[in-house]
Amino acid sequence: MKRQDVSKEIPLVSLIIRTKNEEKWISSCLRSVFHQTYKNIEVILVDNESTDQTVTRAKEFPVKVVNISKFLPGKSINIGIRASSGEYLVCLSGHCIPSNNTWLEKLIYDLYDPRVAGVYGRQEPLAFTSDFDKRDLLIAFGLDKKVQIKDSFFHNANSAFRRDVWERFPFDEEVTNIEDRVWGQKVIASGMKIIYEPEASVFHWHGIHHDLNPERARKIVRIMEGLDGLITNQSNDAIESMDIVAIIPVRGSSIKVGKKNLLEYTLRIALGSKLIKRVVVSTDNEETAKLAKNIGAFAPFIRPSNLSEDYVDVGDVLSYSLDQIEKKYGVPDLVVLMEETYPFRTANLIDEMIVQLVHDGLDSLVAVKTESRGIWLDTEGVLEELLEGFMPSSLKKSQALVGLMGLGYVTRPMFIRSSNLYGNRLGVYKINDPFAPIQVRDPIGVMIAEKFLERWWNSTVEPESK
Repeated sequence: MKRQDVSKEIPLVSLIIRTKNEEKWISSCLRSVFHQTYKNIEVILVDNESTDQTVTRAKEFPVKVVNISKFLPGKSINIGIRASSGEYLVCLSGHCIPSNNTWLEKLIYDLYDPRVAGVYGRQEPLAFTSDFDKRDLLIAFGLDKKVQIKDSFFHNANSAFRRDVWERFPFDEEVTNIEDRVWGQKVIASGMKIIYEPEASVFHWHGIHHDLNPERARKIVRIMEGLDGLITNQSNDAIESMDIVAIIPVRGSSIKVGKKNLLEYTLRIALGSKLIKRVVVSTDNEETAKLAKNIGAFAPFIRPSNLSEDYVDVGDVLSYSLDQIEKKYGVPDLVVLMEETYPFRTANLIDEMIVQLVHDGLDSLVAVKTESRGIWLDTEGVLEELLEGFMPSSLKKSQALVGLMGLGYVTRPMFIRSSNLYGNRLGVYKINDPFAPIQVRDPIGVMIAEKFLERWWNSTVEPESK
């Protein structure tokens, strides 16, 4: 059978995207969907009572939201399809990201053939995907296109089918999982075919089997990672398209160092970032807000004075600031904390931290200073040694990491809103520069900074930023 001339008829494609607390992924997913070469689409988001900002982020795109209170995989797809109008239907998980802008046209290409029941695409692991899940994805989703006549495997994280096929074979609304493979059995038994199209690929951070043997998984993955084309890193283009906001909290007037305010040094680093889209100064002081605006930052609110009390921690300040930012500008992808008291940052430090967080799939990343000297924990006069006694540093197996959150902290908005600022996957960015950890917040620090800050800046930051 010859393929129809799609230049004369471009079918409407309805994408059904199921979500449950997918704030971390949904913007990247939808951003890629709406950058596809195939434009005649509608997107139906079937959301299962997300408690994070999934729906808010999704509504930044032209999507229709359908809410459900009880999740059954087949039923949720059927509900989404009933709210759609397309001749072609696509299922895409809210945490899957189409890997290129021709994903959709390649996924639906074979649906013109009435003998084809459905098409499913490749699912690629990311660099930070666990060994279990890399193994699962690499085994299940290879590089060769397949026409399945007896094999009923099908996967709705990345699939397509025609409405007329779904009307004959709707998804089972009672099964609690593998609704896609149940459907696959039915259409194969009817004499239709299923096609696997590897060129219709998405990034999918977790696997499909979740085996519990880590060593076996590791060995298989290492072998398969050595084969060309099987592991794809998320590109820097994806990072550059993210909405990243820097929050710089300042209590009262900015500290003066010589003829300049300390805030200016931090703002010059933040505004010089290639990845930060918006720099917001969160202050309780009108003059500081005016200074920030004159330098080029935003200061869209004056925070309450009670957030400047000594007993208030930075988490409360970040939470309030993020709430104000989201009301005015929408929900960002990432948040960066930078305090003005660290004026010795190198020009690329923050951008390098952002790239590390995204490439490693972390929830949060904190700048740290390494310490191998003797460290004791003092708990009400009781000393507990944390490192291995008096021995050469080179022989110690342990290393203390001193957090420098004010120097650099990158996280996802959902963790600022929660009581867990770091999430479950915390990473560290080790600072090797001896000047970067220097904090200027008292008269002695100001005196030291006045001696050599400007000279250090001119010799280190200015050449690096050019």
